[in-house]
Amino acid sequence: MTKTGAERHQSHPAVLLVVLCVATFMSGLDVFIVNVGLHPIGEALGERSLADLSWILNAYAIVFAALLVPAGRLGDRYGVKPVFLLGLALFTVGSLGCALSGDVWLLVGLRCLQAVGAAALVPTSLGLVLTAVPLERRPRAIQFWAISGSLGAAAGPALGGLLVEVSWRWIFVVNVPIGIAALVVAALVAPDSRHSTETGTPDLLGGALVVTGIGALTLAMVEGPTWAWGSGRTVGTFAVALVAVALFLVRSARVKEPVIDLALFRNRAFTWGNLANFALGICFGTQLLGLVLWLQEGWGWSAVRTGLAIAPGPVMVSVTAIGLRRFHAGLSDGIKTILGAVLMGGGGVLIGTSLTVQPHYAAEILPGWLMEGVGVGLAIPTIIRAASAGLAPHQTSTGSAVVQMGRQLGNVIGVAILVIVVRSSTIIAGDLDRFTLSWWWAGAFALVAALACLPLLTRGNEAPRGRPKETAQDMKSTQDINR
Repeated sequence: MTKTGAERHQSHPAVLLVVLCVATFMSGLDVFIVNVGLHPIGEALGERSLADLSWILNAYAIVFAALLVPAGRLGDRYGVKPVFLLGLALFTVGSLGCALSGDVWLLVGLRCLQAVGAAALVPTSLGLVLTAVPLERRPRAIQFWAISGSLGAAAGPALGGLLVEVSWRWIFVVNVPIGIAALVVAALVAPDSRHSTETGTPDLLGGALVVTGIGALTLAMVEGPTWAWGSGRTVGTFAVALVAVALFLVRSARVKEPVIDLALFRNRAFTWGNLANFALGICFGTQLLGLVLWLQEGWGWSAVRTGLAIAPGPVMVSVTAIGLRRFHAGLSDGIKTILGAVLMGGGGVLIGTSLTVQPHYAAEILPGWLMEGVGVGLAIPTIIRAASAGLAPHQTSTGSAVVQMGRQLGNVIGVAILVIVVRSSTIIAGDLDRFTLSWWWAGAFALVAALACLPLLTRGNEAPRGRPKETAQDMKSTQDINR
Protein backbone atom coordinates (compact mmCIF):
# COMPACT_ATOMS: atom_id res chain seq x y z
CA MET A 1 0.00 0.00 0.00
CA THR A 2 1.34 3.42 -0.98
CA LYS A 3 2.01 5.84 1.87
CA THR A 4 0.79 9.40 1.81
CA GLY A 5 3.23 12.33 2.15
CA ALA A 6 2.30 12.77 5.79
CA GLU A 7 2.76 9.07 6.57
CA ARG A 8 6.15 8.99 4.83
CA HIS A 9 7.23 11.97 6.87
CA GLN A 10 6.02 10.54 10.15
CA SER A 11 8.27 7.51 9.61
CA HIS A 12 11.40 9.69 9.21
CA PRO A 13 11.12 12.59 11.69
CA ALA A 14 14.67 12.20 13.00
CA VAL A 15 16.19 12.07 9.50
CA LEU A 16 14.26 15.18 8.46
CA LEU A 17 15.33 17.06 11.58
CA VAL A 18 18.99 16.24 10.94
CA VAL A 19 18.74 17.53 7.37
CA LEU A 20 17.05 20.75 8.49
CA CYS A 21 19.64 21.33 11.21
CA VAL A 22 22.52 20.71 8.80
CA ALA A 23 21.09 23.18 6.29
CA THR A 24 20.62 25.82 8.99
CA PHE A 25 24.13 25.17 10.32
CA MET A 26 25.62 25.82 6.87
CA SER A 27 23.71 29.07 6.41
CA GLY A 28 24.87 30.34 9.80
CA LEU A 29 28.40 29.10 9.20
CA ASP A 30 28.80 31.19 6.06
CA VAL A 31 27.95 34.41 7.88
CA PHE A 32 31.27 34.23 9.79
CA ILE A 33 33.46 31.53 8.21
CA VAL A 34 35.11 34.01 5.84
CA ASN A 35 36.27 36.35 8.63
CA VAL A 36 39.57 34.61 9.23
CA GLY A 37 40.09 34.03 5.50
CA LEU A 38 39.95 37.60 4.18
CA HIS A 39 43.72 38.06 4.20
CA PRO A 40 44.49 34.76 2.36
CA ILE A 41 41.72 35.50 -0.17
CA GLY A 42 43.15 38.97 -0.82
CA GLU A 43 46.64 37.57 -1.32
CA ALA A 44 45.44 34.84 -3.71
CA LEU A 45 43.26 37.18 -5.80
CA GLY A 46 45.63 40.13 -5.80
CA GLU A 47 43.37 42.45 -3.78
CA ARG A 48 44.79 44.40 -0.84
CA SER A 49 42.00 46.90 -0.22
CA LEU A 50 40.26 46.02 3.04
CA ALA A 51 37.24 48.06 1.93
CA ASP A 52 36.83 45.91 -1.18
CA LEU A 53 37.55 42.64 0.62
CA SER A 54 35.01 43.49 3.31
CA TRP A 55 32.24 43.15 0.72
CA ILE A 56 32.86 39.41 0.70
CA LEU A 57 31.40 39.54 4.22
CA ASN A 58 28.99 42.44 3.83
CA ALA A 59 27.28 41.32 0.62
CA TYR A 60 26.25 38.03 2.21
CA ALA A 61 24.98 39.69 5.39
CA ILE A 62 22.99 42.37 3.55
CA VAL A 63 21.28 40.07 1.04
CA PHE A 64 20.62 37.41 3.68
CA ALA A 65 18.97 39.85 6.08
CA ALA A 66 16.98 41.64 3.37
CA LEU A 67 15.47 38.51 1.79
CA LEU A 68 14.65 36.44 4.87
CA VAL A 69 11.13 37.80 5.32
CA PRO A 70 10.05 37.74 1.64
CA ALA A 71 11.42 34.21 1.31
CA GLY A 72 9.55 33.12 4.44
CA ARG A 73 6.35 34.64 3.09
CA LEU A 74 6.75 32.74 -0.18
CA GLY A 75 7.26 29.55 1.81
CA ASP A 76 4.03 30.11 3.71
CA ARG A 77 2.16 30.89 0.52
CA TYR A 78 3.50 28.35 -1.97
CA GLY A 79 4.76 25.57 0.30
CA VAL A 80 7.77 25.28 2.56
CA LYS A 81 9.25 22.20 0.86
CA PRO A 82 9.72 23.62 -2.67
CA VAL A 83 11.10 26.92 -1.34
CA PHE A 84 13.44 25.05 1.03
CA LEU A 85 14.73 22.81 -1.78
CA LEU A 86 15.21 25.81 -4.09
CA GLY A 87 17.11 27.67 -1.38
CA LEU A 88 19.36 24.70 -0.63
CA ALA A 89 20.11 24.25 -4.34
CA LEU A 90 20.99 27.94 -4.81
CA PHE A 91 23.19 27.90 -1.72
CA THR A 92 25.07 24.83 -2.96
CA VAL A 93 25.56 26.20 -6.49
CA GLY A 94 26.67 29.54 -5.08
CA SER A 95 29.20 27.79 -2.83
CA LEU A 96 30.67 25.92 -5.80
CA GLY A 97 30.92 29.17 -7.76
CA CYS A 98 32.68 30.90 -4.87
CA ALA A 99 35.22 28.09 -4.68
CA LEU A 100 36.03 28.48 -8.39
CA SER A 101 36.17 32.29 -8.42
CA GLY A 102 39.27 34.07 -9.65
CA ASP A 103 38.14 37.65 -9.09
CA VAL A 104 37.07 39.48 -5.94
CA TRP A 105 33.93 41.04 -7.41
CA LEU A 106 32.83 37.77 -9.01
CA LEU A 107 33.25 36.22 -5.58
CA VAL A 108 31.11 39.00 -4.06
CA GLY A 109 28.38 38.34 -6.62
CA LEU A 110 28.38 34.62 -5.93
CA ARG A 111 28.26 35.31 -2.19
CA CYS A 112 25.01 37.15 -2.95
CA LEU A 113 23.70 34.00 -4.66
CA GLN A 114 24.68 32.03 -1.57
CA ALA A 115 22.77 34.51 0.57
CA VAL A 116 19.64 34.24 -1.58
CA GLY A 117 19.68 30.49 -1.03
CA ALA A 118 20.32 30.84 2.70
CA ALA A 119 17.47 33.34 3.04
CA ALA A 120 15.12 30.82 1.45
CA LEU A 121 16.19 27.75 3.38
CA VAL A 122 16.41 29.20 6.92
CA PRO A 123 12.75 30.22 7.50
CA THR A 124 11.35 27.28 5.56
CA SER A 125 13.49 24.84 7.53
CA LEU A 126 11.92 26.06 10.77
CA GLY A 127 8.55 25.98 9.03
CA LEU A 128 9.10 22.29 8.31
CA VAL A 129 10.09 21.68 11.93
CA LEU A 130 6.99 23.42 13.27
CA THR A 131 4.55 21.74 10.91
CA ALA A 132 6.07 18.30 10.37
CA VAL A 133 7.44 17.25 13.76
CA PRO A 134 4.83 15.75 16.12
CA LEU A 135 3.55 18.19 18.74
CA GLU A 136 5.07 16.40 21.73
CA ARG A 137 8.55 16.49 20.13
CA ARG A 138 8.32 20.02 18.76
CA PRO A 139 9.89 22.04 21.63
CA ARG A 140 13.04 19.94 21.62
CA ALA A 141 13.15 19.91 17.81
CA ILE A 142 13.00 23.72 17.75
CA GLN A 143 15.81 23.79 20.29
CA PHE A 144 18.02 21.57 18.13
CA TRP A 145 17.21 23.71 15.07
CA ALA A 146 18.07 26.93 16.91
CA ILE A 147 21.28 25.46 18.29
CA SER A 148 22.40 24.44 14.80
CA GLY A 149 22.13 27.99 13.49
CA SER A 150 23.88 29.54 16.49
CA LEU A 151 26.56 26.85 16.45
CA GLY A 152 27.16 27.44 12.74
CA ALA A 153 27.65 31.16 13.28
CA ALA A 154 29.91 30.66 16.29
CA ALA A 155 31.93 27.87 14.65
CA GLY A 156 32.57 29.88 11.48
CA PRO A 157 35.93 31.37 12.49
CA ALA A 158 37.15 28.10 14.03
CA LEU A 159 36.35 25.96 10.99
CA GLY A 160 37.44 28.72 8.62
CA GLY A 161 40.83 28.94 10.31
CA LEU A 162 41.40 25.21 9.83
CA LEU A 163 40.25 25.16 6.20
CA VAL A 164 42.31 28.21 5.23
CA GLU A 165 45.44 26.24 6.10
CA VAL A 166 44.64 23.99 3.13
CA SER A 167 43.25 26.67 0.81
CA TRP A 168 40.80 29.54 1.13
CA ARG A 169 38.68 27.80 -1.51
CA TRP A 170 37.90 25.01 0.95
CA ILE A 171 35.84 27.51 2.95
CA PHE A 172 33.27 27.17 0.18
CA VAL A 173 34.03 23.68 -1.15
CA VAL A 174 32.96 22.14 2.18
CA ASN A 175 29.36 23.21 1.54
CA VAL A 176 29.03 21.40 -1.79
CA PRO A 177 28.92 17.68 -0.85
CA ILE A 178 26.93 18.44 2.30
CA GLY A 179 24.45 20.53 0.33
CA ILE A 180 23.96 17.85 -2.34
CA ALA A 181 23.39 15.12 0.25
CA ALA A 182 20.93 17.29 2.20
CA LEU A 183 19.08 18.18 -1.00
CA VAL A 184 18.57 14.54 -1.97
CA VAL A 185 17.44 13.43 1.49
CA ALA A 186 15.11 16.41 1.96
CA ALA A 187 13.48 15.77 -1.42
CA LEU A 188 12.69 12.22 -0.28
CA VAL A 189 11.53 12.70 3.32
CA ALA A 190 10.25 16.28 3.70
CA PRO A 191 6.44 16.61 3.61
CA ASP A 192 5.00 18.60 0.74
CA SER A 193 2.72 20.85 2.78
CA ARG A 194 1.17 24.24 2.09
CA HIS A 195 -0.72 25.95 4.89
CA SER A 196 -2.09 29.02 3.17
CA THR A 197 -5.57 28.61 1.72
CA GLU A 198 -5.45 31.94 -0.13
CA THR A 199 -4.98 31.96 -3.89
CA GLY A 200 -3.74 35.52 -4.42
CA THR A 201 -0.15 36.57 -4.97
CA PRO A 202 1.78 37.91 -1.97
CA ASP A 203 2.33 41.67 -1.99
CA LEU A 204 5.20 42.07 -4.45
CA LEU A 205 5.54 45.82 -3.88
CA GLY A 206 5.68 45.24 -0.13
CA GLY A 207 8.39 42.66 -0.71
CA ALA A 208 10.38 45.14 -2.78
CA LEU A 209 9.99 47.76 -0.04
CA VAL A 210 11.23 45.47 2.73
CA VAL A 211 14.20 44.39 0.61
CA THR A 212 15.02 48.03 -0.12
CA GLY A 213 14.60 49.12 3.49
CA ILE A 214 16.63 46.33 5.09
CA GLY A 215 19.25 46.45 2.35
CA ALA A 216 19.69 50.21 2.67
CA LEU A 217 19.85 50.04 6.47
CA THR A 218 22.54 47.36 6.50
CA LEU A 219 24.46 49.11 3.71
CA ALA A 220 24.51 52.38 5.66
CA MET A 221 25.59 50.65 8.88
CA VAL A 222 28.35 48.72 7.14
CA GLU A 223 29.69 51.58 5.01
CA GLY A 224 29.01 54.45 7.41
CA PRO A 225 32.52 54.36 8.94
CA THR A 226 34.08 54.40 5.46
CA TRP A 227 31.80 57.04 3.94
CA ALA A 228 31.74 59.18 7.14
CA TRP A 229 28.56 59.27 9.18
CA GLY A 230 27.68 62.82 8.22
CA SER A 231 28.29 62.39 4.49
CA GLY A 232 25.54 62.75 1.94
CA ARG A 233 25.80 59.10 0.93
CA THR A 234 25.38 57.83 4.48
CA VAL A 235 22.52 60.21 5.38
CA GLY A 236 20.83 59.54 2.04
CA THR A 237 21.07 55.76 2.47
CA PHE A 238 19.60 55.97 5.97
CA ALA A 239 16.80 58.17 4.55
CA VAL A 240 16.05 55.59 1.87
CA ALA A 241 15.86 52.89 4.55
CA LEU A 242 13.54 54.99 6.74
CA VAL A 243 11.18 55.89 3.90
CA ALA A 244 11.08 52.32 2.55
CA VAL A 245 10.34 50.81 5.97
CA ALA A 246 7.65 53.44 6.68
CA LEU A 247 5.95 52.80 3.34
CA PHE A 248 6.20 49.08 3.94
CA LEU A 249 4.47 49.34 7.33
CA VAL A 250 1.69 51.51 5.91
CA ARG A 251 1.17 49.16 2.98
CA SER A 252 1.28 46.04 5.17
CA ALA A 253 -1.58 47.41 7.27
CA ARG A 254 -3.77 47.88 4.19
CA VAL A 255 -3.17 45.13 1.63
CA LYS A 256 -4.93 41.77 1.73
CA GLU A 257 -1.80 39.58 1.62
CA PRO A 258 1.11 41.50 3.17
CA VAL A 259 4.64 40.14 3.27
CA ILE A 260 4.60 40.49 7.07
CA ASP A 261 1.31 40.13 8.86
CA LEU A 262 1.53 42.90 11.46
CA ALA A 263 -0.85 40.87 13.62
CA LEU A 264 2.17 38.73 14.50
CA PHE A 265 3.31 41.49 16.83
CA ARG A 266 0.11 41.30 18.88
CA ASN A 267 1.74 38.23 20.40
CA ARG A 268 3.72 39.65 23.32
CA ALA A 269 6.18 36.75 23.44
CA PHE A 270 6.90 37.19 19.72
CA THR A 271 7.44 40.95 20.05
CA TRP A 272 9.67 40.93 23.12
CA GLY A 273 11.50 37.81 21.96
CA ASN A 274 12.40 39.55 18.71
CA LEU A 275 13.66 42.62 20.54
CA ALA A 276 15.86 40.46 22.78
CA ASN A 277 17.08 38.49 19.77
CA PHE A 278 18.03 41.71 17.96
CA ALA A 279 19.98 43.04 20.95
CA LEU A 280 21.82 39.74 21.42
CA GLY A 281 22.70 39.79 17.71
CA ILE A 282 24.42 43.15 18.23
CA CYS A 283 26.26 41.76 21.25
CA PHE A 284 27.33 38.61 19.43
CA GLY A 285 28.43 40.39 16.24
CA THR A 286 30.61 42.83 18.18
CA GLN A 287 32.23 40.20 20.36
CA LEU A 288 32.91 37.48 17.79
CA LEU A 289 34.49 39.63 15.08
CA GLY A 290 36.27 41.70 17.72
CA LEU A 291 37.88 38.62 19.23
CA VAL A 292 39.01 37.37 15.80
CA LEU A 293 40.55 40.76 14.99
CA TRP A 294 42.34 41.03 18.33
CA LEU A 295 43.84 37.55 18.13
CA GLN A 296 45.07 38.06 14.56
CA GLU A 297 46.08 41.72 14.66
CA GLY A 298 46.66 42.50 18.33
CA TRP A 299 48.47 39.28 19.22
CA GLY A 300 49.59 38.37 15.70
CA TRP A 301 48.16 34.85 15.71
CA SER A 302 47.68 32.81 12.53
CA ALA A 303 44.27 31.98 11.09
CA VAL A 304 44.39 28.38 12.29
CA ARG A 305 45.54 29.35 15.79
CA THR A 306 42.78 31.95 15.95
CA GLY A 307 40.22 29.41 14.82
CA LEU A 308 41.28 26.92 17.47
CA ALA A 309 41.15 29.65 20.12
CA ILE A 310 37.55 30.41 19.10
CA ALA A 311 36.49 26.73 19.20
CA PRO A 312 35.79 26.35 22.98
CA GLY A 313 32.93 28.85 22.77
CA PRO A 314 30.94 26.91 20.14
CA VAL A 315 31.62 23.69 22.02
CA MET A 316 30.02 25.17 25.14
CA VAL A 317 26.97 26.21 23.08
CA SER A 318 26.14 22.60 22.25
CA VAL A 319 27.22 21.27 25.66
CA THR A 320 24.91 23.73 27.42
CA ALA A 321 21.91 23.44 25.11
CA ILE A 322 22.01 19.66 24.70
CA GLY A 323 24.35 18.01 27.21
CA LEU A 324 23.22 20.07 30.21
CA ARG A 325 19.57 20.31 29.17
CA ARG A 326 18.30 18.20 32.06
CA PHE A 327 19.76 20.69 34.54
CA HIS A 328 17.98 23.75 33.08
CA ALA A 329 14.92 22.15 31.47
CA GLY A 330 12.78 23.06 34.49
CA LEU A 331 13.57 26.77 34.24
CA SER A 332 11.08 29.07 32.55
CA ASP A 333 11.88 30.67 29.20
CA GLY A 334 12.23 34.03 30.90
CA ILE A 335 14.76 32.83 33.46
CA LYS A 336 16.85 30.99 30.86
CA THR A 337 16.98 33.89 28.41
CA ILE A 338 17.81 36.46 31.10
CA LEU A 339 20.52 34.20 32.54
CA GLY A 340 21.91 33.55 29.06
CA ALA A 341 21.98 37.25 28.17
CA VAL A 342 23.72 38.12 31.45
CA LEU A 343 26.36 35.42 30.84
CA MET A 344 26.94 36.65 27.28
CA GLY A 345 27.42 40.21 28.41
CA GLY A 346 29.37 39.29 31.55
CA GLY A 347 31.70 36.97 29.67
CA GLY A 348 32.51 39.69 27.16
CA VAL A 349 33.16 42.27 29.86
CA LEU A 350 35.42 39.77 31.64
CA ILE A 351 37.46 39.35 28.47
CA GLY A 352 37.65 43.09 27.87
CA THR A 353 38.82 43.87 31.39
CA SER A 354 41.35 41.00 31.46
CA LEU A 355 43.17 41.57 28.18
CA THR A 356 46.74 42.79 28.07
CA VAL A 357 49.12 43.44 25.19
CA GLN A 358 51.01 40.21 25.87
CA PRO A 359 49.17 36.96 24.97
CA HIS A 360 47.77 35.08 27.95
CA TYR A 361 44.90 33.15 26.39
CA ALA A 362 44.07 30.77 29.25
CA ALA A 363 43.85 33.55 31.82
CA GLU A 364 42.52 36.46 29.75
CA ILE A 365 40.16 35.01 27.13
CA LEU A 366 39.19 31.42 27.88
CA PRO A 367 37.11 31.98 31.08
CA GLY A 368 35.00 34.75 29.56
CA TRP A 369 34.67 32.93 26.24
CA LEU A 370 33.37 29.81 27.97
CA MET A 371 30.81 32.00 29.78
CA GLU A 372 29.81 33.35 26.36
CA GLY A 373 29.23 29.84 25.04
CA VAL A 374 27.06 28.91 28.00
CA GLY A 375 25.08 32.14 27.55
CA VAL A 376 24.45 31.53 23.85
CA GLY A 377 23.43 27.93 24.53
CA LEU A 378 20.85 29.11 27.07
CA ALA A 379 19.52 32.26 25.44
CA ILE A 380 19.33 31.89 21.66
CA PRO A 381 17.45 28.55 21.34
CA THR A 382 15.05 29.61 24.11
CA ILE A 383 14.30 32.98 22.53
CA ILE A 384 13.60 31.41 19.13
CA ARG A 385 11.33 28.78 20.71
CA ALA A 386 9.46 31.34 22.80
CA ALA A 387 9.00 33.72 19.88
CA SER A 388 7.83 30.95 17.53
CA ALA A 389 5.67 28.87 19.86
CA GLY A 390 2.46 30.81 19.32
CA LEU A 391 2.57 31.06 15.54
CA ALA A 392 -0.26 29.57 13.53
CA PRO A 393 0.79 27.01 10.87
CA HIS A 394 0.41 29.51 8.00
CA GLN A 395 2.68 32.00 9.82
CA THR A 396 5.58 29.72 10.71
CA SER A 397 8.00 30.53 7.88
CA THR A 398 7.27 34.26 7.91
CA GLY A 399 7.46 34.49 11.68
CA SER A 400 10.73 32.58 11.87
CA ALA A 401 12.12 34.78 9.09
CA VAL A 402 11.40 37.87 11.19
CA VAL A 403 13.28 36.29 14.09
CA GLN A 404 16.28 35.40 11.93
CA MET A 405 16.26 38.79 10.19
CA GLY A 406 16.47 40.54 13.55
CA ARG A 407 19.53 38.52 14.55
CA GLN A 408 21.28 39.15 11.21
CA LEU A 409 20.62 42.88 11.44
CA GLY A 410 21.96 42.78 14.97
CA ASN A 411 25.16 41.12 13.74
CA VAL A 412 25.66 43.79 11.07
CA ILE A 413 25.08 46.61 13.54
CA GLY A 414 27.42 44.92 16.02
CA VAL A 415 30.21 44.88 13.43
CA ALA A 416 29.56 48.54 12.63
CA ILE A 417 29.76 49.42 16.35
CA LEU A 418 33.07 47.59 16.62
CA VAL A 419 34.52 49.56 13.68
CA ILE A 420 33.21 52.85 15.10
CA VAL A 421 34.67 52.23 18.55
CA VAL A 422 38.02 50.87 17.39
CA ARG A 423 38.23 53.44 14.55
CA SER A 424 40.68 51.33 12.56
CA SER A 425 40.65 48.47 10.08
CA THR A 426 43.48 46.81 12.02
CA ILE A 427 44.07 46.52 15.75
CA ILE A 428 47.46 47.27 17.26
CA ALA A 429 48.74 47.25 20.82
CA GLY A 430 47.88 50.91 21.33
CA ASP A 431 44.22 50.20 20.54
CA LEU A 432 43.71 48.00 23.62
CA ASP A 433 41.67 50.62 25.50
CA ARG A 434 39.36 51.23 22.56
CA PHE A 435 39.01 47.51 21.99
CA THR A 436 38.07 47.04 25.64
CA LEU A 437 35.41 49.72 25.20
CA SER A 438 33.81 47.67 22.41
CA TRP A 439 33.28 44.81 24.89
CA TRP A 440 31.51 47.20 27.26
CA TRP A 441 29.22 48.26 24.42
CA ALA A 442 28.45 44.60 23.72
CA GLY A 443 27.69 44.10 27.40
CA ALA A 444 25.26 47.02 27.33
CA PHE A 445 23.28 45.41 24.52
CA ALA A 446 23.26 42.11 26.39
CA LEU A 447 21.69 44.00 29.30
CA VAL A 448 19.05 45.41 26.92
CA ALA A 449 18.29 41.84 25.82
CA ALA A 450 17.95 40.70 29.43
CA LEU A 451 15.49 43.51 30.16
CA ALA A 452 13.50 42.66 27.02
CA CYS A 453 13.13 39.11 28.33
CA LEU A 454 11.41 40.24 31.54
CA PRO A 455 7.90 39.92 30.03
CA LEU A 456 8.66 36.26 29.34
CA LEU A 457 8.88 35.64 33.09
CA THR A 458 5.10 35.77 33.33
CA ARG A 459 4.56 33.63 30.27
CA GLY A 460 6.48 30.50 31.09
CA ASN A 461 5.94 27.86 28.47
CA GLU A 462 2.23 28.37 28.14
CA ALA A 463 0.47 29.01 24.86
CA PRO A 464 0.37 32.66 23.80
CA ARG A 465 -2.69 34.75 24.49
CA GLY A 466 -5.35 34.50 21.86
CA ARG A 467 -4.30 31.05 20.68
CA PRO A 468 -4.94 27.94 22.79
CA LYS A 469 -2.58 25.03 22.90
CA GLU A 470 -2.89 22.73 19.95
CA THR A 471 -5.49 20.07 20.40
CA ALA A 472 -5.85 16.64 18.88
CA GLN A 473 -8.31 18.11 16.39
CA ASP A 474 -5.75 20.78 15.42
CA MET A 475 -3.19 18.05 14.86
CA LYS A 476 -5.58 16.14 12.68
CA SER A 477 -6.30 19.29 10.64
CA THR A 478 -2.59 19.87 10.13
CA GLN A 479 -2.15 16.29 8.95
CA ASP A 480 -5.03 16.75 6.53
CA ILE A 481 -3.34 19.82 5.08
CA ASN A 482 -0.08 17.89 4.71
CA ARG A 483 -1.90 15.22 2.72
